[in-house]
Amino acid sequence: LLHNMQEQQEDGYVVLDGLLTPQECDELRQKMTEIVDHMEVPEHCRITFSTYHDEQLEEQGNADYFITSGDKIRFFFEKGVFNDKGEFIVPKQRALNKVGHALHAYEPLYKKVTHSPRVQGIAKKLGVVHPVILQSMYIFKQPGIGGEVTPHQDATFLYTEPLGRVMGMWIALEDATVNNGCLWFIPGSHKSGISRRMVRTPKGTFPLTDFIGREKSYDEEKFVAAPVKKGGVVLIHGEVVHRSAENTSEDSRHVYAFHIMESQDTRWSPDNW
Repeated sequence: LLHNMQEQQEDGYVVLDGLLTPQECDELRQKMTEIVDHMEVPEHCRITFSTYHDEQLEEQGNADYFITSGDKIRFFFEKGVFNDKGEFIVPKQRALNKVGHALHAYEPLYKKVTHSPRVQGIAKKLGVVHPVILQSMYIFKQPGIGGEVTPHQDATFLYTEPLGRVMGMWIALEDATVNNGCLWFIPGSHKSGISRRMVRTPKGTFPLTDFIGREKSYDEEKFVAAPVKKGGVVLIHGEVVHRSAENTSEDSRHVYAFHIMESQDTRWSPDNW
């Protein structure tokens, strides 16, 4: 999939500047402000998003809200933003972890960016013949409370046969820095398969998803920071190990991200969420 971009082939990721103009970034941010202003989330669906193995399994009392979000626009929150009654204790614009997973399908502005000639050109350069958008999300990384995303591989959640058919495009709508929670990668870690898969459990069983395998422990010193300027994009191979730290700064780190799959000669696993 990535044979035409040498750096990505070697490292599993590459940072490209200037995919979007500053104005386009601001328009996407403004549109998300409007979406959040109008959001309605039933109290039982007010769930936090986590990449921690045990928490993912624990928090799936409202997992139906997550597992059915693939073709909808749904809202996921940071930890500690609700009181015991499920009421917001911070302004709702500051409470969100992410919005997903079908912005590219239902919001015209996001659809336009996702299917833009620039994005199509990148996919073509990477040798993608029949690209399909799997999912999209807006990630907030709130100042002060934006949670850590633990080391993971996207193909854990977006599994294909063969592997190597999924690529993430992670667009910085604001500067993403070491201080406000940019991505960190282990260069070359996309070459040895995946260590775990998230799968749907049989109908009628709980939790609704489970993991096969466990995430490995990774040497912290192997991670390399990948800061990105506003409007830049990180291309992420589906099997490269990456993470982001908590955002303890006073700056948010808004991102629009989506995943592209090469659909030619690819089997999308029916066990995916």
